[in-house]
Amino acid sequence: MSKLTIVANIHAHPDKIELVKAELEKLISVTRAEKGCIQYDLHQDNETPAHFLFFENWESRELWQVHLNAPHLVAYRSATEGAVAEFTINEMTHVG
Repeated sequence: MSKLTIVANIHAHPDKIELVKAELEKLISVTRAEKGCIQYDLHQDNETPAHFLFFENWESRELWQVHLNAPHLVAYRSATEGAVAEFTINEMTHVG
């Protein structure tokens, strides 16, 4: 198994920034406790506050896939339905 880096970009609708931020913050401690999670850091853009970014490192893609179906992620998706304008995930491999 090889380590996996995830860069997840979340863009909230302008009137839903605080809701999305609060729901994203709920994910941090519970995800950091998940098997395989090495790093799980949330960032908010200084110029565009509706833009959030998770920088994640996982022991393997398989363990990250388990995370995607975790109850807290399901709850997040339900709580933010209609509040997120755009969401992209990049699966990355460290090269140097």
